[in-house]
Order: sequence, then C-alpha cells, then structure tokens
Amino acid sequence: MAELKTREQVAEKDKWNLTTVCKTDDEWASRLEACMAQIPKIKAFEGKMGESGAKLLECLKAQDALEQEGGQLFLYAALKCDEDTGNAKYQGMRDKMRGSAVQLQAATSFVEPEIIAIGEAKVKEFVSQTPGLEVYNHVFHDLFRKQAHILSPDKEELLAKASEIGGAPNSIFRMMTQTDMVFGKAKDSKGGEHEVTAGRFGSLMQNDDRTLRRNVHELFYDTYIKQKNAIAEAYNYSVKNDNFQADARNYKSALDAALFENNIPVSIYKNLIDTVSKNIPLFHRYLDLRKRCLGVDKLEFCDIYAPIVKDADIKMDWEEAKTTVLEGVAALGEEYQSIIQKCYDENWTDVYENKGKATGAYSWGMYGLPHPYVLMNYDDTIGDMFVLAHELGHALHTYYTHQNQPKVYGNYTIFLAEVASTVNEALVMEHMLKNTDDKVKHSYLLNEFLEGFKGTVFRQTMFAEFEMITHEMAKEGKPLNSQTLNQLYKDLLYKYFGDHIVIDDRIVYEWSRIPHFYRAFYVYQYSTGYCSAIALSKAIREEGTPAVEKYLGLLKSGSSDYSVELLKKAGVDMTTPAPIQAAMDVFKDLLDRFEKANFS
Repeated sequence: MAELKTREQVAEKDKWNLTTVCKTDDEWASRLEACMAQIPKIKAFEGKMGESGAKLLECLKAQDALEQEGGQLFLYAALKCDEDTGNAKYQGMRDKMRGSAVQLQAATSFVEPEIIAIGEAKVKEFVSQTPGLEVYNHVFHDLFRKQAHILSPDKEELLAKASEIGGAPNSIFRMMTQTDMVFGKAKDSKGGEHEVTAGRFGSLMQNDDRTLRRNVHELFYDTYIKQKNAIAEAYNYSVKNDNFQADARNYKSALDAALFENNIPVSIYKNLIDTVSKNIPLFHRYLDLRKRCLGVDKLEFCDIYAPIVKDADIKMDWEEAKTTVLEGVAALGEEYQSIIQKCYDENWTDVYENKGKATGAYSWGMYGLPHPYVLMNYDDTIGDMFVLAHELGHALHTYYTHQNQPKVYGNYTIFLAEVASTVNEALVMEHMLKNTDDKVKHSYLLNEFLEGFKGTVFRQTMFAEFEMITHEMAKEGKPLNSQTLNQLYKDLLYKYFGDHIVIDDRIVYEWSRIPHFYRAFYVYQYSTGYCSAIALSKAIREEGTPAVEKYLGLLKSGSSDYSVELLKKAGVDMTTPAPIQAAMDVFKDLLDRFEKANFS
C-alpha cells in the first residue's frame, strides 16, 4: 500500500466543500462571537414565558434560531478537525465550540422546566389562542410525557454545565485511538510490509493472504492491549456517567433513560436480543459455511472478514461506485436520484483517507444549510461502495427532513436513521444481484448480503447485550476493569460464536476498540434499523409506487411524531418480534441460495 497523503496533498475534487457552512475560519470566529452574544437575550425570557402565548412563541423561536446557528458552527469546527485530528488549530476550534455549546445549552436550560411549570392546560390554551404556536404541539406533548424526568431550572442548568465533563471519556478514547495510537507495519507471506491504520484495518482483514491477516490481527489488538487499563478506565467512567444521568433524572436505569428519550419501549431492545439469540444456530451455520469455503482446519477471527468467494472481482473505483449507487436506488424515483447526483456534483463528500483523518464513515448535517456532508475513507472496494450507499441514505434522510420540516422537527432519531441507510444498501444489493450474470460475482454479492446480517444484526446485537450488562454491573457496584470486561466479552463471544471459531486471547479485547460504546445504547438501532429496512426495501421492490410514497413520507417526517409510530405508518411494527424474525428468515434464505450455488 502507498504511503498516506497529507491533507494538503489530497485533490480538491476529493474533498468536501465546507464553504457552504463558513467561507473562512475567521467568519466562523466572528459568527461564534455573535452567537454567544445572544445568550443574554435568550436568558431575558426566563420567568416570562407564562405571560402569554405570544411570549412563549417568541422564546421558542429565539431558541430555535440560537440552536440552528450554534449547530452550524459546531459542525464546521468538528468537520475541520476530522480532516486531520492532529491539527492543533482545529482541535482548538473544536474544543472551544464544545465549551460554547455547553454555555448555549445552559442558557436555554430554563425553557423546558418553565413550560412544565406553566402547565399542560395553560399551554393548550395558549396554542388555541396564538397562531404559529400550534407548530410546537408535538413538542409540548413529548415534554409533558417526560415531565417526571425534567428537573428544576437550577438543576437543569447544573447538569447542562456538567455535560462537558461527562463527555470526557469519549474525548480521551478518541484522542488515544485516533491520534496517539500507531500500529506499525505487518508482513505478508512474502515478507512485504503493509502499514496498519484504523482506517485500513477492514481492508487488510479482507486480504487473501492469511499470513498478512493474522499478523494484522495480532499487531492491531496488541496495540490496544498496551492501553487496556486506560481504555477500560475511560469506558468505566463513561458507563458511570450514563448511570449518574439516569439516576439524576429519576429513571430506573440508563437503558430506560436512553430509550425513553425517543419513546422507544424497552421491550424492543429485549425482543431484539431474545429473537436474535433464538436464531444463533443460523449464525453458526454461516460460520461453518465460511470455514468450508476458506478450506481451513479451524476458523479464526483473522478469517472473519476474508473473502470466501475466490477469484471474484471486488475492486471498484470511486467513479464506478458513484454510478452503481445512483443506478441501484432507481426504485426510489428520479427526484431521489437527482439529489444523489447533487451530492456528487457539489462536493458533499470527503472521499479518501489521509494522515490524521477521522476513521470510518458518517453523514452529518445541520438545519438551515443547503445540504449535509459525508465523510468516507474510500478504498476502492465493493464493500466501500456499500458504505457510500449507506451514508447517502443518511444524507438524503437529512436532506428530505430539512426541506420538509420546521427547525423544531428538523432532525430524526438514530432509531430511524439506520432504516434509511440500510434501505439504500439493500436496494443497491438487489440491483446488483439482478444485473450480475457472472456466477462468481453473484456468489460474492450473496455473501456480502450475508455479511450485512453478520455485522449489522448478529454482531451489533452482541454489542447491545454487552452494553446492557456493563451498565447493570456498574449499577450493582461491580468493577469494570480490563479483567472483568474481558471475561464478560469472552462469555458473549462463546454465546454468539460457540465453538465454531477459535476465540483467541486477543479478540477478548475487542470491546476496547468500539467507539460506539461511548454513546450508550446506540448500536441496537443498527440491528433494528437493518431488520426494518429489509422489510421496507422488499415492499419498495414488490409494491412499487405506494410503498415508495410511504417510505419517502417517512424520510420527510423528521421528528414530527414518535419514531415507532412513523415506522408503523411506513409499514413496519417494531413493537413485535415479527420484523426481526422475518429478517432472520431472509438470512436463512440467503444461506440456502449461497449453498445451492456453491455446494449442490
């Protein structure tokens, strides 16, 4: 592999264009100063919101405007920092923005308690008498639903100010793993050396050379093991903070608190774990299939991402990837495709890895901007093409929401976000399967679909179970250190993988490299979103226009209703195990198709 380019060496056409947020860093600084100057004006509403419906509406509009400006400035600082996480200037801007965001949050912390104090009956009266206030009806309904967990204004302000400290474990983890960690180089079977980075780990683990994969696996995890105690301590205090926040707001547990925020029944979380657990034999069947295809005596974790379809052409450059995604989502209509084309033409995306760039991929946008942004670390593979499809699903969800909702509903829950991203992936996959005559490539794609289930349903559900148990352990006063976390993770590895893979001494440290654990009870939504998306993409393909209209209606709805209800309107009821089991049935069908194509 070639040496990574510095940020300055990356071609402009491969970088996102952030001038739609701020034209210069100086503009960012002046806008931030002006934004912070609005704090006294918003604070002037404190104690006066109950005077009239007009005063309440004026305050809410001022809050929306302050949040919109603060959000855009936060986005700019964060994206600039992610271009090169070692750049001290942008580290400083990001850190300054984090502190400013805490001040902005504290400045508006009186709003919700004061509305609660006004009372639901009086607020309803204000709505009936004040044109424009009815826009906030769902906000008010949700607020009074949460009434028991909203504290007095002084306590809310204190928690808001403390939120920056609560985010410290995640910041420490990110700096340690993205900036400070250096993995070195791993040798292949011919003695060639390959630079290992967090961004390259996935592609290296897909290499045909088992010697290289094993060496990468060992080098990668050995680097994490050297920091095992520090990372365990960071995670320990992240969990403690989650439990503290839940206790402070009178929730039963951190899990209840996380799900209550978006009115997601805890039963959905537990249905997921229970239903996937019942279908683990299907996962074991896939592991055995993988072992058989690779022709190894024992399946190891260095084999878990290796291609099992030999001689398949898995390379795909950036231009071909863009075309494939565009054609793959044709079922969603010309308008949907035209927005994706705008993404390509207007540089919404930062394409390739460079030294210091944040790892992984994401889509991120803020209300009031022309469009969201997409971070990629594209490495010329079909797998990365599906990552592009995934992130564009997020991006178009953001775009449609911002175009069709007022600021107050101009976002959406992660519970829904992972639906949009995976619908894109599923549609592109089915398009490719339908239009691929090459039997080897067809089998490769079938396996990619199976891999989606492996990584997004089985693996993320295992992570979700890990999070649930660690928070329970901490609440019970049990220690969370590298030893206890390793043992818990090892137990879960045996539950999900059984004796169908070699569970080595390094893989028990996998928990230490998962960034999503610092955003507690996030990952289960990958699994529920995937299962929902399988149902929706099937309806779009089979029913056509009616299903497309319902689906686009979902993307346009933002947070104007509760996520579970919006999903029901689109045709999926996640309050039952049925969609999860239906997805497991699709997984079984894919296994049957793959085995028939390769072993019959």
